[in-house]
Amino acid sequence: MKDHTDDLAGIDAVGTDTAGTDTTTTGTARAGTAPSDDRTIDVQELGKANLTGFQDLSTGEIDTEWMVDILFRLLRTPSPSGRTDAVMQYIGDIVNDLGLDSTVTRQGTLIVDLPGETETFDRSLVVHADTIGCMVSGLKPNGRLSVVPVGTFSARFAEGARVQIVTEFPDVVYTGTILPLKSSGHAFGDEIDTQGVGWEHVEVRVDERVESREGLEELGIEIGNTVALMAGPQRSRSGYINSRHLDGKAGVAIALAAAKSVKEGRLRLPHRTSIMVTIFEEVGHGASSGVSDDVAELVSIDNAVCAPGQNAIEYGITIPLKDMHGPFDYHLTRKLITLAQRHELPVARDIFHFYRSDVAAALEAGAGARAALLAFGLDASHGWERTHVDSLRACAELVTLWLQTPLTLEEWDANKTGDLKDFPSQRQPAIGERPGDMQHEGKISNVPRYRPDEDPGTDLQPDQG
Repeated sequence: MKDHTDDLAGIDAVGTDTAGTDTTTTGTARAGTAPSDDRTIDVQELGKANLTGFQDLSTGEIDTEWMVDILFRLLRTPSPSGRTDAVMQYIGDIVNDLGLDSTVTRQGTLIVDLPGETETFDRSLVVHADTIGCMVSGLKPNGRLSVVPVGTFSARFAEGARVQIVTEFPDVVYTGTILPLKSSGHAFGDEIDTQGVGWEHVEVRVDERVESREGLEELGIEIGNTVALMAGPQRSRSGYINSRHLDGKAGVAIALAAAKSVKEGRLRLPHRTSIMVTIFEEVGHGASSGVSDDVAELVSIDNAVCAPGQNAIEYGITIPLKDMHGPFDYHLTRKLITLAQRHELPVARDIFHFYRSDVAAALEAGAGARAALLAFGLDASHGWERTHVDSLRACAELVTLWLQTPLTLEEWDANKTGDLKDFPSQRQPAIGERPGDMQHEGKISNVPRYRPDEDPGTDLQPDQG
């Protein structure tokens, strides 16, 4: 690579080198503030993520047993999208016990105030308490129920699930089982293996003496009632947690454990942070409201995709670079990876191909923040899921580290807007380089600037041949 030391000679810079050494010099300007005539902003240096002091930080002490206990209590509280009041009340009680203030939006999102040294919410940590589930779509003549999914998952994983049928009356809840239409080998023989897979091929058997539509109506069961799949959580001696609905609720437990660590450990947070607990993530619009306009960094905790062909890990942290919505913020994503690596937390990078999270909902609704996803390990998502205690703890530790850092591009991110000339663009291949060049020695230049008086050269003219 060519040495570009001379290219930066005489230019004041702000930023850090890749080893975390502070290289800040005088003569910098905050975004939106014009520099004086005797100063020059090197936007390339300004564009480096602030890594100052990363090695000096300490992870918060995570109360792992408390976190797992909270997780199991959450898992045992049904909360399919659209029926989340009970679990949100429970989470609110935990927040109050931690001595943290919170508010609730009209829609029902809980916003927890994690105090920092700024007055505004500069950061937001987003998790979701809602889960996949079902809804009654029909009362069948045989006294059973047809259902449709709430959220996206296969009827194959619903077969055999024990469920709770939640009626319009708070104290009237029935139990049942989701079964294939042909569920007995003694009655149907090999047809139990050849019947189709899909929601039209399953029904709910209600644990009541009912054999007709009229009997269901007498019980108070109606179209639109919520059908919640029971989680059935179990913890193995080796640290595995098996359950339905880890997707979402493990993220809530991680966020609460991190908040507990920050509160009890009196960690210094340079930026006030909101912890948002959303209730419609599984249907696509969880964080579409509630993100403050002041938020500069938005990080969501959700599940990693642990499966063949993926690079996610079940025992640590996975940081995806992209999902269906698109690439996550370049600088913030790599900042999280660097934090984990420098503190020897197990971390992997991955691409999630069929995946959306609260990040997508927030950005599509107009959030102007840098956004990234931090994922705990999860096998068989939206089915019989499995994670590991080590992964939950590592994710919580990374959250405590992130909360102690300055904003990713500290000078620029401190303001909502700034002058174009100060925008911290990255170095890119020189504008004169063209595909097919034999060799350009990896030449890198500053971002090209518009110079109307310059002759672009013959190589920029259209091919006349």
